[in-house]
Amino acid sequence: MQRISDDALDRLEREHEQGITSAEILDIFAAHGIKFSEATLRKYVQLGLLPRSVRVGKKGKHQGSQGLYPATVVRQIQRIKEMMAQDYTIEEIQREFLFVRGDIEELERTIGKVFDALRDAAKERRSDTSDRAIHQELSMAERLAKDLVAKLSAIEERLMAQARLSRRAAATGS
Repeated sequence: MQRISDDALDRLEREHEQGITSAEILDIFAAHGIKFSEATLRKYVQLGLLPRSVRVGKKGKHQGSQGLYPATVVRQIQRIKEMMAQDYTIEEIQREFLFVRGDIEELERTIGKVFDALRDAAKERRSDTSDRAIHQELSMAERLAKDLVAKLSAIEERLMAQARLSRRAAATGS
């Protein structure tokens, strides 16, 4: 099965931090020789396998808006396609996987926004006495947040591994 490398996915997610359009998603898969259609994207969103797009206004007067997906949807789509290639059904994917992955990624993005806002606020309200304490508290909270996301990801990975083992055992009749 054709796949997009993790390095390419990481780069894509950095370059499209603000989000990615459905046309860009389709172009990325096409550029890697992977079949993926607008209809399939819509189906995955309707089934809850992918997050809905967020409407974002275009710059300039009367330019309208466009739907942006988190750039991580490309990684999620690839995972769905890989699982389907391993004969997982949509129902199994919905039930056993991916719900939490998207939520964890959304949590990570939201936490990042919160810390950015807190850092900006701390810069604006500088006072020598409280500046160091606030900076230390922010650093400690950020480490805790990263640990939380890492722990949730590890739990999700373990659950996925268990589900894969159970599925293999059921397939071999053991």
